[in-house]
Amino acid sequence: MVERMSSVIEDLKKWGPDGTAAPLNLFEAEQYTRRLATTHYENFPVVTKIVPRDLRQHFANVYGFCRWADDLGDETGSPEESLKLLSWWKAELHRCYEGQVSHPVYVALKPTIEKFSIPIEPFADLISAFEQDQSIQSYDTFAQLTDYCRRSANPVGRIVLHLIGCPHPENLRSSDSICTGLQLANFWQDVSRDHDIGRVYLPREDRERFGYADEDLHEKRFTPEFRKLLEFEVDRTRALFLDGEPLIRSLSGRWRIVVDLFSRGGQMVLDEIVRLDYNVWRQRPVITKAHAAKALLKSIGSSFTGRILGK
Repeated sequence: MVERMSSVIEDLKKWGPDGTAAPLNLFEAEQYTRRLATTHYENFPVVTKIVPRDLRQHFANVYGFCRWADDLGDETGSPEESLKLLSWWKAELHRCYEGQVSHPVYVALKPTIEKFSIPIEPFADLISAFEQDQSIQSYDTFAQLTDYCRRSANPVGRIVLHLIGCPHPENLRSSDSICTGLQLANFWQDVSRDHDIGRVYLPREDRERFGYADEDLHEKRFTPEFRKLLEFEVDRTRALFLDGEPLIRSLSGRWRIVVDLFSRGGQMVLDEIVRLDYNVWRQRPVITKAHAAKALLKSIGSSFTGRILGK
């Protein structure tokens, strides 16, 4: 198993702003993004089994972009260095859209961008979110938090809709709801973990609304006020998944199952938070393999019923 540091950060020596390695041709660059995608510890190898064969390379190319941006934001050792490298990565993105590519990820990604007419905005938004991570560890308002989700989560859904050929305005709006819901569900799931690394995603305005004091937050206290606060956040996150259902109904086949499965997974996280009576300080909500299998069966059943009923 190859760790993240040994793939992206070490590759900076070859293909970073001061790298001296010769540019790769398209075939070599595509090999690189495939290797990058399939040797990380995350679940991309599983995803590729879902994606049709003719799209797997394109998904790997997008993954390569996201992984470089993610690691430049998280693995460089200091916010100052991360900002410097993310600025360089953003400049490389603009060069790609101007037809000038040298970095292997962009050599591979350029044909994908052109084939599926993917605009620059979702890629630029992702970089912007990673830049924001370097200086902002908490949020005053829910609007600020959802703006962050707009740039950190929603672009992935938008890019995927381009890849599968249905980036219609109504689909993009529904996808944004699901992606923001998934990001928020992850925040509520990881309240304790994020607190331990100095990040607070529970908006200050909401903490004040329910009377959850800063001292209680710092001491990770589960109080009646915290329970009401998290119940409020869970309920409005659940509403986002409901808003995203038109996208699921508009899709068919494997994509309907995949998107429905992601949505159900996020909602299962919320269900688990409720089952724990909102005490995420004491225990992190987790989705078991049994829960995941149940969600998959429901998604397949929903897709089959939709075909039968013509929905």
